[in-house]
Amino acid sequence: MIHPTAIIDPSARIANNVEIGPWTMIGPEVEIGEGTWIGPHVIIQGPTIIGKENKIFQFSSIGEIPQDKKFRGERTILEIGDRNTIREFCTFNRGTAQDKAYTRIGSDNLFMAYVHIAHDCVIGNHVIFANGVTLAGHVTVDDYVIMSGFSGLFQECRMGKHSFACMGAVIDKDVPPFVKVSGYYAKPFGLNTIGMKRRGISEETILKLKRAYKVIYRSGLTVKKAMDHLTEMVKDCSDVQMMIDFIDTSERGIIR
Repeated sequence: MIHPTAIIDPSARIANNVEIGPWTMIGPEVEIGEGTWIGPHVIIQGPTIIGKENKIFQFSSIGEIPQDKKFRGERTILEIGDRNTIREFCTFNRGTAQDKAYTRIGSDNLFMAYVHIAHDCVIGNHVIFANGVTLAGHVTVDDYVIMSGFSGLFQECRMGKHSFACMGAVIDKDVPPFVKVSGYYAKPFGLNTIGMKRRGISEETILKLKRAYKVIYRSGLTVKKAMDHLTEMVKDCSDVQMMIDFIDTSERGIIR
């Protein structure tokens, strides 16, 4: 299942049922799990670990060195989970010694064409990145995030669970869970209610999250006072508590 024109380094560890297309190059210290399909003209450099049943389409560059002038050839790694779809011309870089020394991508994600994931990023599970999404270094994207085409994040920004970035959004601060953002620079535009309903979140919980959103973004309170108010107002909703915890741990500050 490996095309005769593919070039595989002897140190690469390839599971028995992996399919590798023509003119693809697999470098040293690459590990590819069972059932993974790799199309033609893909380049995968190590150290990189790729899990099971992934699909990597043509002309993608996976595990290349970080685009960071401080990088001096240190041993860093890219880790990719299971059942991801990585479409054409995606570029995923390894980590840097100045931070985690790894870039980590979870499972069951869809990365459309021309997605760039820079060094030391951590991506969760079940995310969707549309065409041209770009992440700077040290970015964290939690589970079930959707980023529309040509949106991007500044260094060290975070996207909370179930949040949504509209097309072309330029995000320079943290986006709390469930929040929808749009614009340059991005501003909040309500909650990702469509995504929440698709995930099976109840109407009762959505109503509580809407009340929390109004306290954070429509009450005129400072962030600290809004958090105090939310703690008193909602004590029985884990999703509102998740918003509070996210905001409390934000280092860049949240989109407002």
